[in-house]
Amino acid sequence: MAASHLVAKTTEIAEDEAKRVTVGDQQIAIFNLDGTFYATDDVCTHAYASLSEGYIEDGCVECPLHAGLFDIKTGKAKGVPVVEDIKTFPVRVEGEDIYVEV
Repeated sequence: MAASHLVAKTTEIAEDEAKRVTVGDQQIAIFNLDGTFYATDDVCTHAYASLSEGYIEDGCVECPLHAGLFDIKTGKAKGVPVVEDIKTFPVRVEGEDIYVEV
């Protein structure tokens, strides 16, 4: 069963930026797309790289290591060399608190 975890404050993540958080042993990237928050695995499925350090444009994050693209909302792999999707997690915002279900 998934549990909700308080992971960040909305004021900590500027628009079109991301923050890496850890829940248990899970590394998660929290993205702010136009004021809406999304959560995905932080680790690229192609090679170990932190997606929260990637470049964000048009709703996608570009892996900083080999420039593979992932759709932030769906986790879908969008460009070579990545072919495996990343996991996404439900996000809930209460006031300034961001919760992720893991």
